[in-house]
Formats: sequence, C-alpha cells, structure tokens
Amino acid sequence: MPDFYLVSSGIQSSNLSFEGKTSFGMSVFNLGNAIMGSGILGLAYAMANTGILLFLFLLTVVAVLSCYSIHLLLKSSGIVGIRAYEQLGYRAFGTPGKMAAGIAITLQNIGAMSSYLYIVKSEFPLVIQAFSRADPTADLWYLNGNYLVVMVSIGVILPLALMKQLGKLHLFSSPLTSLFSLKITSTVIYKKFQIPCPFEESVVYGNTGRLRVFPLQTAYTIPILAFAFVCHPEVLPIYTELRNPTQRRMQHVSNLSILVMYTMYFLAALFGYLTFYGKTETELLHTYSRIDPYDTLILCVRLAVLTAVTLTVPIVLFPVRRALNQMFFASKSFNWLRHVAIAVTLLSFINMLVIFAPNILGIFGVIGATSAPCLIFIFPAIFYIRIVPKEQEPMHSIPKILAACFAGLGVAFMIMSLSFIIIDWTTGSSNSGGGH
Repeated sequence: MPDFYLVSSGIQSSNLSFEGKTSFGMSVFNLGNAIMGSGILGLAYAMANTGILLFLFLLTVVAVLSCYSIHLLLKSSGIVGIRAYEQLGYRAFGTPGKMAAGIAITLQNIGAMSSYLYIVKSEFPLVIQAFSRADPTADLWYLNGNYLVVMVSIGVILPLALMKQLGKLHLFSSPLTSLFSLKITSTVIYKKFQIPCPFEESVVYGNTGRLRVFPLQTAYTIPILAFAFVCHPEVLPIYTELRNPTQRRMQHVSNLSILVMYTMYFLAALFGYLTFYGKTETELLHTYSRIDPYDTLILCVRLAVLTAVTLTVPIVLFPVRRALNQMFFASKSFNWLRHVAIAVTLLSFINMLVIFAPNILGIFGVIGATSAPCLIFIFPAIFYIRIVPKEQEPMHSIPKILAACFAGLGVAFMIMSLSFIIIDWTTGSSNSGGGH
C-alpha cells in the first residue's frame, strides 16, 4: 500500500527537540494506515499462484525484513538527528541521495494512485450495474470503466487536488481507509462460509496445476507483497510525533503495526483464495461479481472502497507535487499555474496508465519490483552503512555486513522480479490472470 502512506508527510521535521504528543496506540494506528492500501486486493491472487504454505513463508519473510529495514532507518536517524527519509539520503550521499529517495517515493505514490484509479475503473461499473440492473453485456457508455475513471478524475479528484492545502481531508480519509480494509477482510471471511465453491471442478487445478502451467505468474508474488508493506517514508514523521520517542519505542510501534497488517493480509488472502481457488482474479472484489453481481454486502464494500480510494488519490498527489516542486522548482515561490499544471499532468498520465493497463497486476508488479525494493531494502541499508561512523561500527562489523547483504538482497530481488515480469509480458501469460 503501498500504499495510503504519506498522508501526514507534511511533517518533515528534522528537529529532535520537537515534542511529540501522539500516544503509542495512535502511532500504531497511523503507521497501520500508512501500510494499508490497495495491495490487499491482490494478495488472494498471489496465494492462488504459490499455494498457502509458500505464500505464508514469503509473507512472513517480507514482514520480518520490513521490521529490520525500519530498524536500520531508526538507527541512522538517531545518529544524525534527521527524521525525514529524503534528508537521510541527502546526509548519506548529498543531492544524488536526496534525488534518488525522492524519485523512489514519487514512483511509489504514482503506482499507488494508479492502483486506486484502476479500482475505480474496475469496480464503479459494477456498482452502477447493480443499482441500474443494467444488462452487463450491453454496450452502455456508463458501464465503461475507461469513461468512468476519467469522469471521476475530472469531477471529484481534480478539484480536490487543486486545493492549496489539504485541510481536513486526510483526517476523514484515514479512518475510512482503516474501515474499508477491515470491511474487506471480514467480508471475505464471511463470504467463504456463505458461498459454496462455484468452481469445484477447478479446486485440484487451483491447488497443484496452476503453478506448473503458469510458473512465471509466481514472479508477481513478492512484488505484490513488497507493494503491500511499503510504509518506510512515513516511519520517521510518525517517530517525530510519538510521545516519549525512543528508538526502542518506535520499533515496537512498527513491529506491532506490521504484525496487525500481516494478520489482516493473511486472512484476506487465505479466505479469498479458499473461496475461488484457481479462478481468483487479480483484483479480488471483481471475482465476486461472477457469483452474484447484485450482492448487497459486496455492493456496500465496493462503495466503501470507491469512496476511500477516490478521496485518497488527491491526498497522495500532494506529496508527489511537493516532491516535484522541490526537485525542479526549489527556488521558485508558489505559483497557481504551476500548481494546476502539475496536478493536471499527473492525473492525465495516471489515467493513461490505468486505461491502457490490461489489469491491476502490472501496476502491483512493476512498482513492487522497482520503487518498493529501493524503499524497503536498498536505501535503508546503504544509508545505514554510510551514516553510521566507522569508529562506531567498522565495515567488517556484523551489523554493517548484514546491512550490505540486505542491500544486495534488494538488488537481486529487483533484477529477478523485473526479469520474470518482462518475460511474462513478452509471452503474454499475464493475461491469464484475469483482465477487466
């Protein structure tokens, strides 16, 4: 999720004298919101391609490595007194480090916005169809997801994105995000026991055959998981707001937040997979329309999801625009024309991606295989190696050797995932995952 993070990214303080007032529990909630995102809708598909045990192993590995990555960030932050991800990059490698971190965060946010708008493209037609009782096979313009995503972007998202300040929009969106994630998980569990398996002839195929027939589909599993756990740019601002902040206390906040999301992710993936097995689509909610497109409970979940993602897009767009301003217009004062132009350009670009993307899997895969490993694996490790003084920890010390291995793991994961995904695209097997 990566993907609802940076909601409170306006807090980029590097001043350690800032007096945090946020309680431990509220900090766990805030970081949980940072972790949560559209990635939860792709996890059942990932499990359908790996099986339960391998998925659980990979989910556990990514969660544990995310905790270790946060440990590296907190240790680096404590040494130099900086509590902003990009500023750590600047302290470690100067302007190139700051630019690299800013670009990775920007790409991650663009991927998040693309996944949210793809959900609008995928789910909004089904909501209209349910209310209008329209024939799903009819060629009606208001059931065309491409038209609807453009209309939502122009009519709702763009006016909100053109505001000079977010105001209280993020205060409304964060609880809504938590509510929709809990609603998805509870609904998926409930529906598993309500819906008899509609694809009984495919159960064995879904458990054992699919992995052999489409082995490259498993290349998307780790990127999807990485995409779902990215929260690292938001850790340091939340650390700044924490009451009685210590590295140990913030690490406990991070561990508990990741544990809660780990549990929610596994339950959503498990019961979604056990409902549809090998017929699970890349976007889980879309699969339920094959059972009953007029199901009231699923319709309520769709409405909650659509509301949450629509309101979150302008929230995520704000830090992207701020990052672009800092990278290219740092010496310029605020200008309405530039403010509007960046928003329109970003939304136009993202709409083009969403319209031409065959399914949401490509968005999860590419972002999960590029910016996610940078933010989770590579940058925290190399920042740590560079920032921690050699007098305190020589290069041959165990912590720095582990950090170097961690960075190497991230590079290997990025190369391997991108290679498999490109091969999958060239062979055309990703279309089997269910395009919308």
